[in-house]
Amino acid sequence: MVTWFTGHILEIFGAVTGIVYVILEIRRNILLWPLGIVTSAVYMVVFGDNGFYAGMVLQGYYVIISVYGWYAWHRAGSMEHGAGFARRSRSLSQSKGGEGGEQGAWSKPKVLTDEGASVGQAVHDTVNRIDRSTAVICLISSMALWAVLSYSLDRWTDSPVPLWDGLITSLSVVATWMLTRRYLEQWYVWIVANSIAVIVYLAIGMYPTAVLFAVYTVMAVIGLRAWGRQ
Repeated sequence: MVTWFTGHILEIFGAVTGIVYVILEIRRNILLWPLGIVTSAVYMVVFGDNGFYAGMVLQGYYVIISVYGWYAWHRAGSMEHGAGFARRSRSLSQSKGGEGGEQGAWSKPKVLTDEGASVGQAVHDTVNRIDRSTAVICLISSMALWAVLSYSLDRWTDSPVPLWDGLITSLSVVATWMLTRRYLEQWYVWIVANSIAVIVYLAIGMYPTAVLFAVYTVMAVIGLRAWGRQ
């Protein structure tokens, strides 16, 4: 048991950070992105050691898209914060100019979101719905990527499961892009991709990773419900 644990310490570490990552994702916390960079870097090594070459490349993509997602969320938060500050300033000025001006000078109206938090506290709470044309593009993109990856893995690598490795990777690529846009429907894609991954990783013997993706599947359902309430 100790020998197994020692031999899988990196995989276990990646599984733990991955679980924390998805918790932050559900909470729409911007810290999910830097933690995602760490998790993806770890799993580039884990997948490479186990012959999941598409998964290894996927983790490299995760590193890049995490940097972009971090920037996109930070930029959106800054713009929302600036808009909220302007609204509060106008509201304060109106309060000063109306009846009870002295009271208006001391009161500071707070712009509230649907959860009752101030704009500065809830800059990442916006949830979007994907439009039909974008959904079709995402579907076509994932299928085309699956075909290319599966063929490449089968022809030029010793991947044990080229078909499934390609499918998991293609769905994950599209879902991650959807996450950067904060589309609610990304959770449906994750549920499908993670469920397939659990079966595949159990069959290969990557048990910590299989547990991680089982947790991912459950938390994707939770995330879908949490985001849906927005």
